[in-house]
This record gives sequence, C-alpha cells and structure tokens, in this order.
Amino acid sequence: MGQKVNPHVIRLGNVIGWSSRWFDEKKYKETFLQDYTLRKMLMERLKGAGIARVELERSINSLKIIIYVSRPGIVIGRGGSGLEDLKKTIVKFLSKGKGVAMPKLDIRVEPVKEPNLDAYLVAANISDQLIRRLPFKRILASTAERVMGSGARGVKILLTGRIAGSEIARREKIHIGTVPLSTIRENISYVSYPALTKKGYIGIKVWINKPEEK
Repeated sequence: MGQKVNPHVIRLGNVIGWSSRWFDEKKYKETFLQDYTLRKMLMERLKGAGIARVELERSINSLKIIIYVSRPGIVIGRGGSGLEDLKKTIVKFLSKGKGVAMPKLDIRVEPVKEPNLDAYLVAANISDQLIRRLPFKRILASTAERVMGSGARGVKILLTGRIAGSEIARREKIHIGTVPLSTIRENISYVSYPALTKKGYIGIKVWINKPEEK
C-alpha cells in the first residue's frame, strides 16, 4: 500500500501559503466552519467566472476575501455592479452564522494569469468534457498538450471510475515531463476533482509542475 501525501500539505510554508490566515483561540470551531461554508458557496456561485481558489485573511473585526478567477470581468460586472451584488450576498450569508460577529468586508478579485497551469481549472475543464461524453483519450491528450504548451515542466492526469460507461471501474493516466512530488522546492499544483456522469462519478486527479517564476 502506498503512503501518499497531498503535494500541497508538505509544501505549506515553503512554496505554498495557507488559504486561510487567522487565529481565533476562543471561537476556532465557529470561525473554521464559517470559512468552509463561505469558500464552498463562492466556489459554486462563481463557477462560471472560472474561479480557481479563495483566500481568507482575518484580523480584529475585519475579513479580507481574495478571489482568484480566470475571467474577472464576470465577477466585477459593468461599473462594479457584480462586485456589489457579491458583497451583498456575502453579508447576507455571514449574517446567518452563529457565534461569529459580522466582520468588516474587503473583497479583492485577482486574475489567474495562466489558467492552464492551475490544477483546479484544468480538472474542472476535464470534468465538463467528460460529462459531455467526449472521448477520454482525446481529453487527456489535448489537456496535457495545452498544459505543456503553457510552460509547465510536467503534468500528470489520472482518471478513475466507470470511464466511458464501462461496466468495471478502471484507471487511465497520462504523464508528460517531470512531476517530482518528493522535491519540496518544486511548485506542484494539485487537485482531486469529481465528475458526475450519467454512469456515476469519475475521479479526476491533476498534478502540474509549474515553471519557476521570473
């Protein structure tokens, strides 16, 4: 049995930062639950804008929400109307929370410079194609080609489940370039993403070895 560690976990503090940055000893449980539900709500609401991740920073009576999306214009809207609607939605959502006071909000929308180097966006794109019943071999080949064409050092994509509606679950994988998971200094973007097809769930795992930032 393999003893595998999430590539993000062993790189926390060295290459990758924490997605939630705060400490609340007295109301840790309530604050943690609010972070989880808020992040889940934003990931579902802004899926059409190509949301990649949400970072939360808390200080005394303030909450900074940093949203990384591939299409920031959809979130901001014309004249900032979309951002105002999003802020109202978040205020209404936070007002339902129990045990945590309403903080002062600061929402920032940051663009994802290269969507093909973000594992979450790549996996979401693969999921959409699998749901539309496109050939999985073509999906894997074209996706890996786009990722490598964007400057990645390596990419590995793994599909597990009833692929193409087969009666028995199986695994399909493509691996191009180098993806050294044990080398902590390498910036590995990783995600595990489910795709709900008519024949059941197909698990998608994506590892992308990002190039060095200049």
